[in-house]
Amino acid sequence: MMQREIIVTADGSKTIHIPEWNEQYHSTHGALQEARHVFLKNGLEQLAPNTAVKILEVGFGTGLNAILTLEAAWKANLTIQYVGLEAYPVSTLEIEELNYTDLFENQDLKKLYQLMHRAPWNEVVEILPGFTLEKRHEKMETFEAQFEQFDLIYFDAFGPRTQPEMWELPVLQKMYRITRENGFLVTYCAKGQVKRDLKTVGYEVEVLPGPPGKREMTRAFKRMD
Repeated sequence: MMQREIIVTADGSKTIHIPEWNEQYHSTHGALQEARHVFLKNGLEQLAPNTAVKILEVGFGTGLNAILTLEAAWKANLTIQYVGLEAYPVSTLEIEELNYTDLFENQDLKKLYQLMHRAPWNEVVEILPGFTLEKRHEKMETFEAQFEQFDLIYFDAFGPRTQPEMWELPVLQKMYRITRENGFLVTYCAKGQVKRDLKTVGYEVEVLPGPPGKREMTRAFKRMD
């Protein structure tokens, strides 16, 4: 296991830094701001309220995207099946040091965030009525998902510089295959090659303004004729 350390980002929220890769789990310009902008504002909030949806997160990591999704779903009356893939789970000590529970004034959300991390791996757990979580301890490359269909994919893997295999055509093809018709994918990454490859596998690519510190982000739809 590579060395990991906790650092404070520009908006005061924390993230995990990997010195060997010079890579972070979230943006140093603001972990919380990035999650809300990329995955909520341009992802979850684009779904119709009062509906049932299935979300896949590629890179469950700290669970920040998951708890923010639960909070938003609660307000929008969404029923969500949430599947999070993670090859290298974050430790209990790291979760405590990140102190994400301090991001929420709502005491129930603090407890639910802790419940998410106590939930066993590879099992479907009801975190709240209308919100189930399945944390899968595996890589996207081995994820057996040919019969699953997701309305929304949070593509939050490490970037192409440090994890190039996650951004290559076989993985993108798999994600396209398991995206439901008119479903979509969102990612912080806006590299030209990634956008071209998303188009190659069949997605309709949209470039959007990025979160603080980043000029652009990407959203990709699965449109059917």
